[in-house]
Amino acid sequence: MEIAKLGEFGLIDRLTKDIKPQNASTKYGVGDDCAVLHYPDSEVLVTTDMLMEGVHFDLTYIDLEHLGYKSAMVNISDIFAMNGTPRQMTVSLALSKRFTVEDLEAFYSGLRLACDKWNVDIVGGDTTSSYTGLAISITCIGEARKEDIVYRNGAKETDLICVSGDLGAAYMGLQLLEREKAVYYEQVNELQKKIAEAKANGDSQKLSTLNSQLSTIATPDFAGKEYLLQRQLKTEARGDIIQRLREANIRPTAMMDISDGLSSELMHICKQSHVGCRVFEKNIPIDYQTAVMAEELNMNVTTCALNGGEDYELLFTVPIGDHEKIEAMEDVKLIGHITKESLGHILVTRDDQEFELKAQGWNPL
Repeated sequence: MEIAKLGEFGLIDRLTKDIKPQNASTKYGVGDDCAVLHYPDSEVLVTTDMLMEGVHFDLTYIDLEHLGYKSAMVNISDIFAMNGTPRQMTVSLALSKRFTVEDLEAFYSGLRLACDKWNVDIVGGDTTSSYTGLAISITCIGEARKEDIVYRNGAKETDLICVSGDLGAAYMGLQLLEREKAVYYEQVNELQKKIAEAKANGDSQKLSTLNSQLSTIATPDFAGKEYLLQRQLKTEARGDIIQRLREANIRPTAMMDISDGLSSELMHICKQSHVGCRVFEKNIPIDYQTAVMAEELNMNVTTCALNGGEDYELLFTVPIGDHEKIEAMEDVKLIGHITKESLGHILVTRDDQEFELKAQGWNPL
């Protein structure tokens, strides 16, 4: 169905008509000029992300349901990175005419799946037309007690540097998808040239054979690399880690999520906290599939883990007195410690060489 048949308000109603608020702070959601929220005893956290087709995502290899899920999760992740609880979300879309109502329903299906996982209410947004493809702008609203909020500027000398999960897998997933996309289009372009020649020569039998080949180009075999694709296409916000930290009575001194690469994020914390750092390469958590893929692509796996981005794991610092608690925590790895600012930002390699850590994470501008 063409979106024009429903119109803007008809589309909004179709996508949101059965959304029911789950949070007491949501007084009124979709359906009026503004949503109405109420936070009497806590601070309000607000984060916004824009995702642009061709810059942040490629619809060649991500479907709209996964895109909706990922779009929500990257915003929810920012709230967790402040040690907050996500509560509401607004969703704005700019669409070209190639998208149908069913496409938008798939996008909202993924979006709502992510929101339902963390009890986030969709309370509004906007839709408009686009001449250049799909643009997504999402704002997530959360809450936290003033004393619980964790900023980037609180790291202190001797604090421990920790990360959740493993790093570099999302970047390896992207490299895998880009490689297979290039192979696919190479095959398509070659067949299209042959089809053009067959048409010019009036060879109907050959033309039929080539068209059949074009429609049956083999799907890439991703066996053994499923985890890499999952990390790239189905982003997960680490609210589970926030819960474990609270249960262990650990309050990070500084924290952020890893969207642009470990090195870049760590440099942000160091700059804003006016400290240095010392990170040990041997302690950086890397999944087996990530290491195998890096070797296959002749890439340095540590470089991928440091600079790849889109892992959306949590990078945080804790007081040294929490060492035993961190060591006992599942899916959290101690990778280094905070030093004086004058000592710089050092990466200690597996053979004990020291190099200045460089912020080489992804930059969209």
